[in-house]
Amino acid sequence: MKVLVTGATGFMGGRLCAALATAGGHGVRAFVLRGLDASGLPPAVEVAYGDVTDMESLIAVFHTAAAVEPWRADPSVFHTVNVGGLKNVLKAAQRTPTVKKIVYTSSYLAIGPTDGYVADETQMHRGKAFCTEYEKSKFLADRIALQAAAEGVPITLVYPGVMYGAGELTTGNFVPHLLIERFNGRLPCHIGDGNDMQSFSHVDDVFSLPASPGNPHISVILHQWAYSCDKAKRELGLQSKKLNGRFGGDAPVAEE
Repeated sequence: MKVLVTGATGFMGGRLCAALATAGGHGVRAFVLRGLDASGLPPAVEVAYGDVTDMESLIAVFHTAAAVEPWRADPSVFHTVNVGGLKNVLKAAQRTPTVKKIVYTSSYLAIGPTDGYVADETQMHRGKAFCTEYEKSKFLADRIALQAAAEGVPITLVYPGVMYGAGELTTGNFVPHLLIERFNGRLPCHIGDGNDMQSFSHVDDVFSLPASPGNPHISVILHQWAYSCDKAKRELGLQSKKLNGRFGGDAPVAEE
């Protein structure tokens, strides 16, 4: 099967290209933003340079390209890449009758907070409040993907938790960044009461599932485990202080 992987130089995309090439039976083309280093991709992977915000043609798609950051000085980038990029992928795929499957990597943020309960594929974001522009952009893109599925587009939506694992220190692989900052004493505080939970998924487990056959409209939530600051204190000996700052107090701990 001939496939195209967007975001091929990213944390997940690069590993997916390697897995598809190793599995055999796939002609893998990596869709790479010009100027990025694609030397880490396997020799068997064909590299095609382009931009998901300005594409003309595709074959079969694993859409992993995204702007993944807590914030940007220009927040419109999240909408341009995460929403506009998905629209372009869908349009290009619809122009190509040979496309049999599209796998879209969304985010657990796209389905919204759970307030402590375990979510499944029926979880829907309320769409009323967003913590970041990234979350908002993934929510909007999710609605587009779901509408495409309702219209018969063979698209699989995958909702991974925070991905972690060995690999490049990209913005999408920020768990190592947090560890580096923590062990260098530059992350001395936390926001909130320390009980907010985050879900995590190992990158190898995330890309191994969408590569397998299945119902094209199934949404898959990949959350292996959850962690909070309070749990880190108990199990890892993490010592951090609450950050109030602009959220309702002073923030001297941020300077310690």
